[in-house]
Amino acid sequence: MTRRDDLTTPRQRRLLSVHYDPDAFGQFSESVARFIGTARFLVYQSVFCVVWVLWNFLGPDRWRFDRWQFIGLTLLLSLQAAYAAPLILLAQNRQEHRDRTQSDLDRRVAERTQADTEYLAREIASIRLSLSDVATTSEVGDHLDRLTEAIDRMSVRLSEIEIATAKVDSLEGQRD
Repeated sequence: MTRRDDLTTPRQRRLLSVHYDPDAFGQFSESVARFIGTARFLVYQSVFCVVWVLWNFLGPDRWRFDRWQFIGLTLLLSLQAAYAAPLILLAQNRQEHRDRTQSDLDRRVAERTQADTEYLAREIASIRLSLSDVATTSEVGDHLDRLTEAIDRMSVRLSEIEIATAKVDSLEGQRD
């Protein structure tokens, strides 16, 4: 059985593969997209196109390299657009990935903050409940005043009872 007849494993491709650093290429695409998105690039491109057209329209015949329909200029602008569009899309994808990562981080921080806030609210409520059971200084003072008055009344009553008892004892002693 030859290799061609054996279909149990896929055949390996022998294509030329280009190896590159994805991060470096991504940074390059972002820098290109950043430059293409500036007014400076627009001015440079406009000046280039105007000079091209004027050179090929007004220049001497022997120095003109792109005739009236400006096929060369069209080709250059098309080539620029063909490279710029994928580079801009790649930069947008990288930015979207960064935004998504930042959004996930923000969401986790917000969840943590909310959990911490709820915990602190429960703790504050617990402290308030505990403090509502604790007597204040004025309450203790009021209770102490009432107890002192009650003790004074009981002392007076006790004195009255002792006096009455002494009188009863003296009367009984006189009878005997």
